Amino acid sequence: MAVTIRDVAHACGVHVSTVSRTFSAPHMVNAETRTRVLAVAESLGYRPNRAARSLTTGRTDNLGLIVADLANPFFPPLIKAAQAAARARDYHLFVADTDEDPAKEEELVLAFSKQVDGIVLCSPRSSNKALEKLVETIPFVLVNRRLRGVTTVVMDVARGARTAMEHLAGLGHRRVALVSGPAGSWTSGEIRKAVADVPGLDTVVIGPNAPTEEGGLGIAAEVAAAGVTGVLAYNDLVAIGLIEGLDELGIGVPRDISVIGIDGSITGRLYRPKLTTVAMPTADAGRMAVDLLITSMSAATVLETHLVVRESTAPPKGLP
Repeated sequence: MAVTIRDVAHACGVHVSTVSRTFSAPHMVNAETRTRVLAVAESLGYRPNRAARSLTTGRTDNLGLIVADLANPFFPPLIKAAQAAARARDYHLFVADTDEDPAKEEELVLAFSKQVDGIVLCSPRSSNKALEKLVETIPFVLVNRRLRGVTTVVMDVARGARTAMEHLAGLGHRRVALVSGPAGSWTSGEIRKAVADVPGLDTVVIGPNAPTEEGGLGIAAEVAAAGVTGVLAYNDLVAIGLIEGLDELGIGVPRDISVIGIDGSITGRLYRPKLTTVAMPTADAGRMAVDLLITSMSAATVLETHLVVRESTAPPKGLP
């Protein structure tokens, strides 16, 4: 039989209301009594009813995490780290994805706002105007999006993308392609700005594109026709799809065209050729976003990225 609040009160020799306040309003309970109640509750295995406590405190001890696409291998490490951080602080984490749809994103935020104390929104596709309206409804932390007055955790994809292009230039490539992401992606815009003027490179922008393997596969012919010897793709999935599409056209990677992804996902490490990629600190971002949300801290945090060189890049054909 489950231990009740009355069992704890009887074992402590205090009134039921004192036990209730210990969990719902601890500042109203004498420190010595509070310590005794918590120790007895722990020894008996008592866990307070979250639903009942929320009626008293106005808090649910639940958080929401909304991502653009659960099927994208970029997100699972972030989700697992965020969940662990929430659990360590005795919060539950509800996860949902928007399928890259701004309308679904806004619907989920409004639905979650009735059930959680705050939301971590990752790689949102909504406009700034829509986000500014949504943040009025519930505390927010944004991941990979900057918005004035809102706490943010950003992975420095711009610096990583520039480093990737400099890597291609260093190998001897001169005409390269940037395969961009979705039209509403803040990250894609940051990448595009960062690589616009890398010395020694003539950069062709191809896109916008769906941030999926199919998206990369679908633009292989366009990349082949662009006369480039190197490509930076929006993410690892697009890069892998592109490599598959180029292979179907008889174009080898990196024999004929070098390809770099962005994410550092396990998919790129397992693929052949192993994918050169910009590694993103997704787990760190998940942990930090949850910590900032729970502590209600205002911050604009930038996490470092780094280039991981593997098998999908090489000097262009004809160079030693």
